[in-house]
Amino acid sequence: MNHLKALTDETGILHHTKFSVLDRKEGYTVDDNARALMACVKYSDLHDDFEVKRLVGVYLSFLLFMQKRDGGLHNLLSYDRRLLDKEGSEDCAGRTLMVCGQAINSKIPKEQKLSAKQIFDRALPWALKFKSPRSKAFAIIGLNHYGKAFPDDLNVLSNMRNLAQQLVENYKDAASQDWCWFEPYLTYENVKLSQAMFDMYDVSKDQSYLQVAKDSFDFLIKVQIKEDTFFPIGNRGWFIKGGKRAYYDQQPIEAASTVEAAVNGFKITGEEKYKRAAETAFDWYLGNNSKQVTVYDEESGVCYDGITPEGLNLNQGAEAMTTYLIARLELETMFGK
Repeated sequence: MNHLKALTDETGILHHTKFSVLDRKEGYTVDDNARALMACVKYSDLHDDFEVKRLVGVYLSFLLFMQKRDGGLHNLLSYDRRLLDKEGSEDCAGRTLMVCGQAINSKIPKEQKLSAKQIFDRALPWALKFKSPRSKAFAIIGLNHYGKAFPDDLNVLSNMRNLAQQLVENYKDAASQDWCWFEPYLTYENVKLSQAMFDMYDVSKDQSYLQVAKDSFDFLIKVQIKEDTFFPIGNRGWFIKGGKRAYYDQQPIEAASTVEAAVNGFKITGEEKYKRAAETAFDWYLGNNSKQVTVYDEESGVCYDGITPEGLNLNQGAEAMTTYLIARLELETMFGK
């Protein structure tokens, strides 16, 4: 966790670096601080570490500061603590719900859970207005954790079903025999939609959700794993239905999201292919990728920002570091490795 600590000051985790040096001009984002909080929550479920508990407090404090009175969230904050946006993205709100739900259902101190619950409760009404499928998926995952902490709250399943049915309708509209997906394109963090469907099945035991979860995730595995190597969709063009997929730039968040979703799929179905997918996606960090480069440096403990056509992107920003830690801790939690 040393590099995570190095990226974090009293305000929160800084967004960018220039190589190994903090780039303070880029300030902070809710997206990064939510991911950093998730890494620390997962770590706290496995290890009792005072310094990590302190970081949980830093990241929760950041989210509290960025949350507006109406429960919505700003996303961008300058280094001198000036808000840089009037309205944050749906993704940052959904990601906040996802991590706060997980924080509530974790081993962090009770007082920190109460703060996470306050943020969650105030943000939840916005989730019911989301238009972004990914943001809806984030909210479903957060609600699933929230429901495990408060099993007597009957509104949890109702809210999950409301959002999940919207995703199912997206799937029916966009999917075809050779395109088992919720949209006519694949972009970023695609697997979160499949993960949300697995969560919905886990709570409801409705086989229709499980079928959509498996069909969509199996489609992603077919597209992104070739000869036991993970090839995430590149952000230079993405993958439009009927077109050619982009292979670069490859981002660490894609490997981490795939690890999480695959572990979830394995936990719910017991199917070995999901365990293999989790391990293959994680191996992307360790050199089993299209350029045979090591994205996570075990000696220094840093994670590079991704893979370009020329090789490594040598910056070492918050998104890369936090998502690596989330993937690593997810495997440790599930498989003890």
